[in-house]
Amino acid sequence: MASMLEGIRVVSFTHFLQGPSACQLLADLGADVIKIEPAGGAFERSWTGPGRFLDGYSPFFALANRNVRSIVADLKRPEALEVVRRLIEGADVLVESFRPGTMERLGLGYEELSARNPRLVYTSLSGYGSDGPYKDMPGQDVLVQALSGLAAATGRADQPPTPVGACVVDQHAAVLGAFGILAALHGRERTGVGTKVESNLLNAALDLQIEPLAYRLNGFEPQRSSTGVSSPFYTAPYGVFATSDGYLCISLTSPDRLAAVLEDDWFTQIGPDEAYDRRDELNARVADHLRGRSSGDWSQHFAASKMWFAPVQDYDQVLADPQVLHNDSIDSFHDERAGEVRVLKHPVRYGGVRPGVRTPPPGLGEHTEAVLAELGYDADTIAELQEQGAMA
Repeated sequence: MASMLEGIRVVSFTHFLQGPSACQLLADLGADVIKIEPAGGAFERSWTGPGRFLDGYSPFFALANRNVRSIVADLKRPEALEVVRRLIEGADVLVESFRPGTMERLGLGYEELSARNPRLVYTSLSGYGSDGPYKDMPGQDVLVQALSGLAAATGRADQPPTPVGACVVDQHAAVLGAFGILAALHGRERTGVGTKVESNLLNAALDLQIEPLAYRLNGFEPQRSSTGVSSPFYTAPYGVFATSDGYLCISLTSPDRLAAVLEDDWFTQIGPDEAYDRRDELNARVADHLRGRSSGDWSQHFAASKMWFAPVQDYDQVLADPQVLHNDSIDSFHDERAGEVRVLKHPVRYGGVRPGVRTPPPGLGEHTEAVLAELGYDADTIAELQEQGAMA
């Protein structure tokens, strides 16, 4: 599986999550991803969400930089820019996640680089797009959840809008970016010419809501539920219910089916045409039943009745879940400072195999000399560039 994209060289000017994660998806499949970093290193080397490090090593850097090579270049120096341009001239893909206009100011914009390398797939990953009224606004996951309607669609009617508890927009934008790159590479096989690919957080957040926005675009009014129906557009039951000792999630069961499973003829009075309008009544009735028995009892009963349900698991339970373990979802690598570092594997299987860690996330500038040598620079020139501070 590590050879599927062998021979594809990707030059990465990325930081935070969207860009590095998109590049890691390609690197997992064998692309030669070369990460261009400043002298102090990419942002994600020195930051973690909870402020926790593994003996100085960032789990945030570990999660999206495996199977990648690192070089250090001071892009403010013309000598470094010349090296980078030579690297891009022989590359297949460029990925950048700077604010719009930054690459153009460096002389690394699409028009200039595609003129030098017409086969280049030039990829820009941003918050809102490369132009438009929001192009200079900070693009960050939770901000885009708010702006896109995702937060307003989540939570009970009497509670504030609720963002999702993970950076789902960043990661979806990364996947869309990688998807666009692969599509452009496939198209290049027919035309011989690359193109510009753009993915942004706002588009990704809207795409995550493809179903509810389709309803809204066609005239249906969303209604958040006061009883916990976890969608403005779905009927009950659909969401999380408390049991006597925990929580279960139930999904889309008809009133007649509920009447049989819960042994309560009250549900039979709700016809199909009333199910949405009376969903809070229906949901509250289901909640009353579930509070009376344990999660284990209900799970056995629902499984026997072929109900759509799932336990509500915390992360420790998820990581010990038998299907997660069967799917081989976790990988690890060794770092001299941190010891064993555990990460999620590539999410897709190919021929029954999920690509994992071939090489751990690189040390800062670990591959500068090797990459320069591949570009034809001799040892003396490499040493001179390093002494000048252009490369490290």
